[in-house]
Amino acid sequence: MTDSHKTIEAVWKIESTRLIAAIARVTHDIGIAEELAQDALVTALELWPEEGIPRNPAAWLMTAAKRRALDFLRRGSMLVQKHEEITRELEFQQQQLADAMDQALDQVIDDDVLRLIFTACHPVLAVEGRVALTLRLICGLSTAEIARAFLVPEKTLGQRIFRAKKTLSEAHVPFETPRGDELRERVASVLSVIYLIFNEGYTATAGEEWMRAALCEDALRLGRMLVQLLPSESEVHALLALMELQASRSRARRGSKGEAVLLKDQDRSLWDDAQIRRGLAALGDAQRLGGGAKYYALQAAIAACHMRARTAEATDWERIVLLYDALMQISPSPIVALNRAVAVGMAQGPSAGLAAVDEIAADPALAGYHLLPSVRGDLLMKMGNFIQAYEEVQRAITMTQNVREQELLTERLK
Repeated sequence: MTDSHKTIEAVWKIESTRLIAAIARVTHDIGIAEELAQDALVTALELWPEEGIPRNPAAWLMTAAKRRALDFLRRGSMLVQKHEEITRELEFQQQQLADAMDQALDQVIDDDVLRLIFTACHPVLAVEGRVALTLRLICGLSTAEIARAFLVPEKTLGQRIFRAKKTLSEAHVPFETPRGDELRERVASVLSVIYLIFNEGYTATAGEEWMRAALCEDALRLGRMLVQLLPSESEVHALLALMELQASRSRARRGSKGEAVLLKDQDRSLWDDAQIRRGLAALGDAQRLGGGAKYYALQAAIAACHMRARTAEATDWERIVLLYDALMQISPSPIVALNRAVAVGMAQGPSAGLAAVDEIAADPALAGYHLLPSVRGDLLMKMGNFIQAYEEVQRAITMTQNVREQELLTERLK
């Protein structure tokens, strides 16, 4: 790969989201916007090796992409008003490509990026489509990269992205930032998509890796971006806090051979103190905005309890149980209840924890969830009931598709 091609690749990785967002503002179709942005990239690949890298590569790509958008609008059946709108923007940009105008342009582009995030995470799409489209358009990942991350065939992932774009187009989803109640509803959808991406990176559902660090980084980048774009939304700060705090343990979660290391066994000197401070600061921001008792803030507060304990024995499990109680009040779920049972087992003893687990064990939502037998096995082992514990851990091994988790559980059997 030549130096110019490396430069083009780097610029594209950084600028593609802003490029697609700006074009989508005038075409009102993110599928077409992505195609036009890709056309500009192809032009850069053809011209830059011959003519040299322009002084402002991002502005060059933006101008090239908007020229293609103008051609598209002229060829198509869109309103003349749209032609005039994009022509005015082009003329303005051509006159103002000097560095002095970059900041003003960025402010407009940031609004476009926010619109693009809300469009990619629109509730009209299936969750899988939202995740794939977000990684593609906002994080700049290729179809192949996303397919590898989620262990699905590239063709399947490509079809998922194609269907998502088609659904948005057919539903005539407006390219806009919602307001009022709709904003709050859509923020919840955006945050859930980012959290899904982070969780898949933090503990992979399947495959040979315990973590997929790149997905965690993509989710963190989205979270940091969203905090800049929506500074008054407490749950945006809270989700960022949760991800920063969880990610601060990344180095300690894997052994020298990539094996999984559980929280109680981690070398806490490997935790990232700077990231912990960022997470605690973001949690403080969420609480100051009045969101301390909301979903992500409570989870972040639980994570903060772990991060403040410099040894496993110093963990304030009683407070963690209370935080899970509050979480169950606002967002009850079998997973939250199972996590609460673990905390009860640590705070009040394994028999109390087992009783809490058995209260929810029959819930159909936990039928195929490997952590249910894993938790039961751990509690039974602490109670000295080794035969039943062995059976539960064996059952957990058959239910997980992650090789590192299988190794961890097999080691527990030994």
